[in-house]
Amino acid sequence: QVQLVESGGGLVQPGGSLRLSCVASGFRFGVYDMRWYRQAPGKERELVATITGAGMPLNYADSVKGRFAISRDNAKNTVYLQMTSLKSEDTAVYYCQRMPAFGYWGQGTQVTVSS
Repeated sequence: QVQLVESGGGLVQPGGSLRLSCVASGFRFGVYDMRWYRQAPGKERELVATITGAGMPLNYADSVKGRFAISRDNAKNTVYLQMTSLKSEDTAVYYCQRMPAFGYWGQGTQVTVSS
């Protein structure tokens, strides 16, 4: 049973920081690439970042480069997304996903950037 549980979202002011966590279970976490996606109201789902099973970040969306950092702790079956210099455009529901996903999604965590 594959499970993905995102947490850490909330309300933050522009310029602030937030750290998202995704705890995975039901598979050998350390051998899979993991990704963070986000979806804002009225917009398509966007791939934010990817990290290899060994912990090497592969790429970031242009909109978040230099501000976000993906990392993981395989001993804790957890992938993180550290977000800094947050903008209103970052407001979205954030999801993590295994690659290949085979249709498994968590429920996401809401990030709202507003004054």
